[in-house]
Amino acid sequence: MNQNLFDMLVQGFKRRMKDCAIETEDHRYYSFDDLLRGSGRMAHWLASLQLPKGSRIAVQVEKSPEAVMLYLATLRAGMVFLPLNDDYQTAEMQYFLSDAAPEVLVCRPDRAAALGPMAQAAGCRTCVTLGRQRDGDLIQWASPFPDAFVTVPRRADDLASILYTSGTTGRSKGAMLTHGNLASNARTLKKYWAWQPSDVLLHALPIFHIHGLFVALHAALMNGSKMLWLARFDLDQVIRYLPRATVMMGVPTFYVRLLNDARVNRACTAGMRLFISGSAPLLEETFTRFEAQTGHTILERYGMSETVMMTSNPYQGLRKPGTVGRPLPGIDLRLVNAQGQRIRQQQGKASAIGGVEVRGPNVFLGYWRMPEQTKEAFTADGWFRTGDMGQWDEDGYLSLVGRSKDLIITGGYNVYPKEIELLIDEMPGVEESAVIGLPDSDFGEAVTAVVVPRAGALLDPKAMMLSLKGTIAGYKVPKRIYLVDALPRNTMCKVQKNLLRDQFAGS
Repeated sequence: MNQNLFDMLVQGFKRRMKDCAIETEDHRYYSFDDLLRGSGRMAHWLASLQLPKGSRIAVQVEKSPEAVMLYLATLRAGMVFLPLNDDYQTAEMQYFLSDAAPEVLVCRPDRAAALGPMAQAAGCRTCVTLGRQRDGDLIQWASPFPDAFVTVPRRADDLASILYTSGTTGRSKGAMLTHGNLASNARTLKKYWAWQPSDVLLHALPIFHIHGLFVALHAALMNGSKMLWLARFDLDQVIRYLPRATVMMGVPTFYVRLLNDARVNRACTAGMRLFISGSAPLLEETFTRFEAQTGHTILERYGMSETVMMTSNPYQGLRKPGTVGRPLPGIDLRLVNAQGQRIRQQQGKASAIGGVEVRGPNVFLGYWRMPEQTKEAFTADGWFRTGDMGQWDEDGYLSLVGRSKDLIITGGYNVYPKEIELLIDEMPGVEESAVIGLPDSDFGEAVTAVVVPRAGALLDPKAMMLSLKGTIAGYKVPKRIYLVDALPRNTMCKVQKNLLRDQFAGS
């Protein structure tokens, strides 16, 4: 039985072939039929290369409808899609090309001279280019081929994509995701978030990551929904498109920027059905302010490269700020203590904090060419160790308190950074904060806070520490507070605490 992800996606839009699938900010319109035909020609071109089964197609291009066609073509041709962040520089690309050993590299026209020889040295057979304005030679090479293509059959456990982790600590690892992983998650989210036939998606996310590619794009295609397509988040463009959309997915930064503009109000968002946030923690203040300003409660969910989505606040029912909801249908999630024992939740009471582990049809195969890291990532009974620390609240909603690698052990006591960050973020004049542990001769690690003041605010670190002493145990109070203009983030807006530790080590 063919279980190629593409066939599932095309079932969602095959009755709407003449409808608009993508409308770009520069007023280009692509029907679902255009996506089908364009991907068919590209799939034929890929097939003409006579590549071995499981060939990786590395893609570092700007966001465009043609890039979507290339993704669909890779699935249709039975090959493995390898999306790479467009911001990666040459030195970073050398690692990914060497590690993944792709047979084909598709890059921006202006990067071909630098990346072509590097890809060839890594064993890449072909390097072609694709630009955001339909430039580059890929379209030219694919255009002579027929636009009808018979999908190559694939099993559910065949590899569909390798997605490199965002790498907030250490080297990025290639998470191997199967057709079954991606299909099961897309079906679950379509039902859980109650997608409607009339939905229109405002798509302002990048498409090299699970959020924009495997959650937003898959949902729209499966539902046959039009996408209002922005190359990147642009505040004016988003505000212009909001009255025409019904669904938007974004990172917390999107919502903070929207809140800071008086044009974003109940009238502007009257036609919206659902705002979804993920990829980084959403502050409770942002959640509360957004509801007050627009009348909409943001739905926060939890996922990662290795699992796609795991939990979600409900579509119907209470969406709780500071939580990522409950496990999605068909997905098991547990918390374990330091000894690997499951933490049981007592009805009506919050649980202890523990490591988050998950199993289900959404969980990846393992890390590309890293058998030891793969073995370490799974328990003996088959659960994936996410590396996150969490806590069930009294209603069974999950709150994330930080990464296990970010756990601070000071004087023999465990400190979870999120607890301290939430308190600091509530202080007057604070925009945001990050709490880290720094080496300390007395305590082993010293709790340290790095704080971004709001515009025009004057913060006194000593006064802030004194205020915290009256709220939490002394060992949790930061020994030092540093004020900075901004926190370092990766492309998905996650704070890079490893860089903060390096920056303030020895200070």
